[in-house]
Amino acid sequence: MSELNLVTVSGVLAAYAEGKIKPATFLQQKLDDARADKNNCWISLLSDEQLSAYVAALEDKSAADLPLYGVPFAIKDNIDLADLPTTAGCKEYSYQPTESAFVVAQLIAAGAVPLGKTNLDQFATGLVGTRSPWGAVSNSFDASYISGGSSSGSAVSVATGQVCFSLGTDTAGSGRVPAAFNNIVGMKASKGRLSCSGVVPACKSLDCVTLFAHTTDDIERLLAIAGAYDGNDCYARPQPLSSESYLPQQGLAGKALGVPKASQLAFFGNESASELFAESLQQLSQQGATLVEVDFEPFLQAAKLLYEGPWVAERYAAIQSFFEADSSRCLPVIETIIGGAQGKTAVDAFNAMYKLQAYKVQCDAILAELDAIVTPTAGTIYTIDEVNADPITLNSNIGYYTNFMNLLDYAAIAVPAGFQTTELPFGITLFADAWQDGALLSMAGQLQQAYGFKLGATEVALPPLAEQAEAAAETVELVVCGAHLQGLPLNHQLLERGATLLEQTATSANYRFYALAGGPPFRPGLIRDEANGAAIAVEVWQMPVAHLGSFLAGIPQPLGLGKVELADGRWCISFICEGYAIESATEITHLGSWRQYLESLPS
Repeated sequence: MSELNLVTVSGVLAAYAEGKIKPATFLQQKLDDARADKNNCWISLLSDEQLSAYVAALEDKSAADLPLYGVPFAIKDNIDLADLPTTAGCKEYSYQPTESAFVVAQLIAAGAVPLGKTNLDQFATGLVGTRSPWGAVSNSFDASYISGGSSSGSAVSVATGQVCFSLGTDTAGSGRVPAAFNNIVGMKASKGRLSCSGVVPACKSLDCVTLFAHTTDDIERLLAIAGAYDGNDCYARPQPLSSESYLPQQGLAGKALGVPKASQLAFFGNESASELFAESLQQLSQQGATLVEVDFEPFLQAAKLLYEGPWVAERYAAIQSFFEADSSRCLPVIETIIGGAQGKTAVDAFNAMYKLQAYKVQCDAILAELDAIVTPTAGTIYTIDEVNADPITLNSNIGYYTNFMNLLDYAAIAVPAGFQTTELPFGITLFADAWQDGALLSMAGQLQQAYGFKLGATEVALPPLAEQAEAAAETVELVVCGAHLQGLPLNHQLLERGATLLEQTATSANYRFYALAGGPPFRPGLIRDEANGAAIAVEVWQMPVAHLGSFLAGIPQPLGLGKVELADGRWCISFICEGYAIESATEITHLGSWRQYLESLPS
């Protein structure tokens, strides 16, 4: 099993289809792994007998029959599973549901198998993962650091490979912050896309059920199943027919991404996180996105309303009878936060609603000019001891980029974006207007592929996007040497056609290199010369054959496509130049590469 990818949904389904694993043995092993967990991920787990019932339900089915056949998953313990109690992170609140939450039922019907209920910040109030009577959930990379909350156990159980995916919830960032802190993908789809029937509410009008997984392909598969419309949930919304579907070929090329002004970014003294965010912007630009500075102030002002305004009263309403009977049954920090609602009035609520609407008009106007906005998911991370010493201030810092999202009705996806000097993960969030879930998945998928990090805290390599894998047999290798190189002005023409960079190499030592007249964009010419040639630096890209024709049609004279010999003896399709063009060109063979030529030009 060590050679198989058994941490992603697609990997497990492939292993089943190929007969390399069987549900009974694989799922039992995963349950045993969960029982051996060292991170405080779980509040309760299935018994062997309960697991056997799930396995028996799969006996006359196969991976061809069920889209999630035998895939193990975890459920945040404020979401009902009929097999186990729901605690919401509070032992005294515990109850036994008679049926599973709507979203859980959809996943089980598709063949997924729940292993148990995961630890969380009590009553889903917190972004730290430390506010639980079952103990703090430790970070999957360093146990002295927080895992992020409130969906802490759900995120870490995925990051450590105990399950392939998990359910969380998100009111203020709980489906995104733990993803960033544990190097996985967290999707907070459009509000109402996933049913909240059978979910203990935090703020009922804002709550979202969220998905954690290792890849955007897995999230896309899960969203289609878990996102079935629930007519019995008064806050559920059917997906508009006009909304975008998941189209990986859209990607980042040509997208306009808003970036907060530098003065509005906050990293709370974490220089490593600041540098990683700057690098992520460079990566987005290299992938074809255009970055646009935006005024982030109205988003930040809206965020303050969530805890400083009357919406905290909604948390009080969610557990009012329990809280009023004996509030001391809550953890002290939770008692303080929820108890703060007792002084709020209906007038306060209406005044805050008016403020929020004014902010939304401003924020919507900014987003209307963009495809998405990119921010850090969290500006920094803390140790468990640091959070315990100052639980409210540090929790507020972590929510700097997340608290406004549901108030303003936006969709968001958190994606890995590097590792800090502490070797802890860092992540960014892309967010857009409601019902742009597919576009966000597409952009995040391309970015994740560009980074290529291993999955979660495992040693499993990131698989290619499903569309790339399916197209692998129908692709062509294309050699570029000039303006189409990664990050240069015409690279977007490759990205728009689904091309991916395979390698950086050189031609054989048989070519002369010229800077052609004209431009911008400035272009080179490559001409074979057996006697007086040299090796020229090139990149090899893989492009779907279906897009090669449109690419060729856009190539101007004197350039064309032909065959060029590489240093290893391969002959690949490449740009070549007609001989007449060198009469007005400047020879730059001695520089060896187009990038060296560009650097040699006067600034």
